[in-house]
Amino acid sequence: MDFMQIKYFLEVAESQHVTNSAKKLHIAQPALTKSIHRFEDELGVPLFTPKGRNIILTEYGKFMQSKLEPLIKELEDIPNQLQTRIRLENETIHLNVLSASTLMTEAIIVYKRTHPNINFQLLQNSESDLYDIGITTRMFYKFPEENAKDKFVYTEKIFLAVPDNEKYHGKKSISLDEVRNEGFISLLGSKQMRLICDRFCHKVGFQPKVIFESDNLTSVKNMIGANLGIGFWPEHTWGKLEGENVLLLEISSPVCQRDILFTCNHNKSDNSNVEDFFRFLREYTELVMR
Repeated sequence: MDFMQIKYFLEVAESQHVTNSAKKLHIAQPALTKSIHRFEDELGVPLFTPKGRNIILTEYGKFMQSKLEPLIKELEDIPNQLQTRIRLENETIHLNVLSASTLMTEAIIVYKRTHPNINFQLLQNSESDLYDIGITTRMFYKFPEENAKDKFVYTEKIFLAVPDNEKYHGKKSISLDEVRNEGFISLLGSKQMRLICDRFCHKVGFQPKVIFESDNLTSVKNMIGANLGIGFWPEHTWGKLEGENVLLLEISSPVCQRDILFTCNHNKSDNSNVEDFFRFLREYTELVMR
């Protein structure tokens, strides 16, 4: 049973006339008759029976028609489905967001206003390279000379978020050594940020005592404002830290900053949408982080 046999059978089953079917299929009538007989021989059952000058389906033929029609329609539609899948894939940008999640969310919202047909899929997987654009963080990143257009880096200050209480009120800056005995509140899941901040503390000789972790930035801010602890806070990428109960202090010692690395891969047959969003992301980041 091959594709052309099935196609010939279904055409004759529809017209119930071999001559008319042969004309429509643009083949000789004897060739079509031979194909139908060979198909019947392979199956071991008659598919047609004569009726006057025409032919009609046997019960076996009706059964085969009911089974094969949806299959052949599905097969014939595969190229269209494939092209649709390619189009949708080219309109979907896969992001691996290991840092600056708030910045990325805001960037996507702004971009979607003028590009409503572009879709985004976000993942957080430090082991995967199956993404179009990746955002990660390093304590210090050495920028390579090659492929500079596929990467850009922004260096961001790290502040200390503290409760606006008597101990900290009126302060503009602070040394990490002054808070070695404080409890720290951190963002759950931000492993790279946690490692970087641990290194800052290690530089002045202590291991931070993490008393609470939350997967929500608002919860982290609220707990600091409730005088339950302190926490590190990136200057821009976690969003503005507003509220009367929380202060952002510049860390005077040691120097606390991190590099955010944005990388663009070329994984698609048509990478134009990815490249356009990457250009937008570079401009948006420069604007937000001034």
